[in-house]
Order: sequence, then structure tokens, then C-alpha cells
Amino acid sequence: MIQGQRWGLYPDLSSCGSVQMGLDRWMLSQLSEEQPVLLRFYQWQQPTLSLGHHQSQTPSSEGLEIPVVRRPTGGAAVLHGGDLCYAIALAQPPRGQRRAYRLLNQWLQAGFAQLGSALVDGNSEQQRGQQNCFGQATGADLVDPLGIKRIGSAQLWQRGRLLQHGSIPLQPPAKLWQQLFNEPAPPALPEAFSPNRLRQVLLQQAEQWLLGSKPNQLAWPEEPERLAAITSGKAATVSATGPSDKPKG
Repeated sequence: MIQGQRWGLYPDLSSCGSVQMGLDRWMLSQLSEEQPVLLRFYQWQQPTLSLGHHQSQTPSSEGLEIPVVRRPTGGAAVLHGGDLCYAIALAQPPRGQRRAYRLLNQWLQAGFAQLGSALVDGNSEQQRGQQNCFGQATGADLVDPLGIKRIGSAQLWQRGRLLQHGSIPLQPPAKLWQQLFNEPAPPALPEAFSPNRLRQVLLQQAEQWLLGSKPNQLAWPEEPERLAAITSGKAATVSATGPSDKPKG
């Protein structure tokens, strides 16, 4: 558990893919003894395809005029737009990728349970060549009772620190999803899962269950676009599925 640690909450941000991925990496550099846990929620200005850090086989977006960005984490492609994303950075994460996923998945599960939806860990093996992140559900992910993947998460380990971020499709762009992946999008979540309501519930769970305290309300120290532009993704180990119980980085 990570209860009792001081933590900070950055303002929500709607921006382009390169800014969002740059800021997720930037959060790792801001961890300190005074601020060992950082959290933020965000959305995308327009539908955007994010690719896993090492992903080589990618869906064709030719003719679709959709921005494409490379994530600092592993896994397959994610079509953003109509989703709520979270990013949490920890200076002293649980030892091991699988343990970290289990803990942070429980925080997300608690939020969905509060809104009336039970989620469980995925149990698929990572498939090489998989292009669509939501086409499979590994232990990094959460599925509903019908087996529909509702949250896809991935990790970046850097010198013992951890960034975990994920996408929660609320109202995914169904037509574009079909065009990109040649398979249907996850069904839209009920109206109770509006971006504002889900953020509020997840924040409550972070305060009450995950960290046991209210956050320090932080402000971006300068223009988020500039912060993202100067962020480097070097010296990192990426993971989509938590293949090892030994921390890397």
C-alpha cells in the first residue's frame, strides 16, 4: 500500500497527443521526497492514435487524417477520443510490475464499483503482433463481467520510479475504431460514467483508499506545451503486462 504518502494533483488538461505523452514522462522528473506521488486526469482534443513504445506492427491510418503519437509505455495501439485518461507517478512504487498493476488496478476497480460496475483483471497472454490494445486484456487491464475490456493500462519504469497511465473509453468513436482496427469499439459506458463524474469518483478513491489523504493542489509551473517539449523518454523500461516481479530501470 502507499497510504500515508504526500501526493499532488495536477489540473486536468485537454490537449494534443504529443503534449499529453510528454507531460506523462515529465511527471516522473517531478517526483521528490516532498512530493512522492503525482496524479492527473486528461482528455484528448481530437481522436488520436497512440502507439506502444516498441510497437512495430501498427494499424493503417492512411486516409483517415488522424494524428498519431508514440507512447512512452509498451503495449499496442489505443484510439483516444471519448475516453478519460489517468496518469500516476510514484517515487517508491510497490516492488515489481505485477504487484504495482494489482495495487493500482484495485484503485480503479473501486471507482467503477462505486458507479455500479464490477471489473476484474484480464487474463490473456500478451500476443505478439497485436495491433489493437483493446483487442486483448492482459493482467495489466480490467474487464467487465461480459469480458469487455474497460480500462487499458501500461507502465514506464525509470531509475526505480514508476509511471502508470491508462485509457478508459467512455464514448469511443465507433466508426473510426472500425476503420482502424476492423473490429467494433467497446460499447459505450452508461451515462453515470461521464468524464466529470468518473474523475470525481476516482479522485475520491485515491483520497480514501489508495493514499488515505487529500492531495496538494498543484499548478503547472509553465506552459504545459513547453514542459512536454523538453521532456526526454530516455533511461526507461517499458511494460504493458508486467512480465517480471523485479523492478527495472
